[in-house]
Amino acid sequence: MGKRKEKNEVQYKEGFHYFSDLGRAISKGDIWVKLSMLWMGAGYVGRKQIIRGILVTALQGLFVVMCIFYAAPFLAKFGTLGTVEYAEEFDPLTMQKTVNDYDNSFLILLHSIIALFLILVFILFYIHNLKVVYRLQVLKESGKHVNNFRDDVRDLAGKNVHITMLSLPTVGVVLINIIPIFVLIAIAFTNYDQGHMPPNALFTWVGFKNFGSLISSQMTITFGYAFRKVLGWTLLWAVLATFTSFFGGIFLAKLINNKTTKWPKMWRTLFVIAIAVPQFVTLLLVRNFFADAGIVNTICSNLGITGFLQDIGLVSKSINYIPFLTDPGWAKAMIVIINIWVGVPYQMLIATGVLMNIPEDQIESAKLAGASDFQIFRKITMPYVFFIQGPALITDFVKNINNFNVIYLLTQDVFVTTDQALASSHATEVDLLVTWLFRLTNSYYDYKMASVIGVIVFIICAVFTILTFRRMMRNDREGDFQ
Repeated sequence: MGKRKEKNEVQYKEGFHYFSDLGRAISKGDIWVKLSMLWMGAGYVGRKQIIRGILVTALQGLFVVMCIFYAAPFLAKFGTLGTVEYAEEFDPLTMQKTVNDYDNSFLILLHSIIALFLILVFILFYIHNLKVVYRLQVLKESGKHVNNFRDDVRDLAGKNVHITMLSLPTVGVVLINIIPIFVLIAIAFTNYDQGHMPPNALFTWVGFKNFGSLISSQMTITFGYAFRKVLGWTLLWAVLATFTSFFGGIFLAKLINNKTTKWPKMWRTLFVIAIAVPQFVTLLLVRNFFADAGIVNTICSNLGITGFLQDIGLVSKSINYIPFLTDPGWAKAMIVIINIWVGVPYQMLIATGVLMNIPEDQIESAKLAGASDFQIFRKITMPYVFFIQGPALITDFVKNINNFNVIYLLTQDVFVTTDQALASSHATEVDLLVTWLFRLTNSYYDYKMASVIGVIVFIICAVFTILTFRRMMRNDREGDFQ
């Protein structure tokens, strides 16, 4: 408890220093620092660092130009997302159709978010620049060496090379991940769907109406019902898929590496071959095997298994096959089982490496103390495996929440829901949130609800990851395995 309080105090002080340093720079800065509040390069020019001053001034100028010619036109329409709809008019003089100067809601939204992001980045750079200029003043007054532009360039290839190397990847992350996330969140608060599709139509802000649809219980709005059903199955699937593959891989690795197992290399090779086959090929083949008229159903029918399942009530007598992938209950069970077959070889390889590094002295000490094999497995092996693979286990859980391939490739064009409420929301009993999201966008162009679901998935994954990692870092057990 004391460590947590001390950590929070450190974080508070760091946040306080960020603003206190800015206030100190403004209040105690000389004329050049204060001029930098208007002309950002003044602090450098006043201290004979001309190249720095020119570069910073150029950046400030580019920002002003960006605001005038790029940000302002789009941000002016950001509140409404456009008011002029697309229209075609026939020009009798040219005998051709002309298109009016219409608004595109999506482009307004996208460019407005980019503009706001650039403005935020510039504000942070502006604050940082004031602090740097004030720091130059302090160094100058204390008689210490102040780096010039040449020193900065040399440092970027030397002690600050990490900044140089990470600059391009950071820009890539911003363009590919961060800005699309902001766009996704923004669309969740609009009515962007097939009936409001740019450029032919406009969409507008609707606030939290879309989120309300997910918790609504009205008979005319089925998204709330579908969301609860799909969310429940998504979380259950993530738990089952993660832990069945995890423990299955450990048990398989223990079995293959057991001293009494013959030909361990052969068994390990057979499972590795399963990894070498592309997953989409494997899943499509398995889907055909377990189809209503597939080879597995033929074998089960010939062996009398289908009739036995009908007698005990697991299969309806109105059909002459086992609905492996067409009945909700059977399909969910088969998806989990097939995922075990697909996922266990990966976990087996990882677990093999982990098990080979368990400290032998602990195992020998436990044996001398009279511990059984099961006690050694429970008290030494599993704690060590959890310690090493804990972060990977969290990653696997999040990955399974978004496991598109297994669900989609096994059930697409095969499973058809009979639940009218689910069908009205374009969902099925075997859908995960991510496959439902994909269907809403790819087949029905309901981008607003897909964005809401995307936000929910992001929140679930983020909260789970943060909480579990914080718990893992708090329980530092590295010393137990040294």
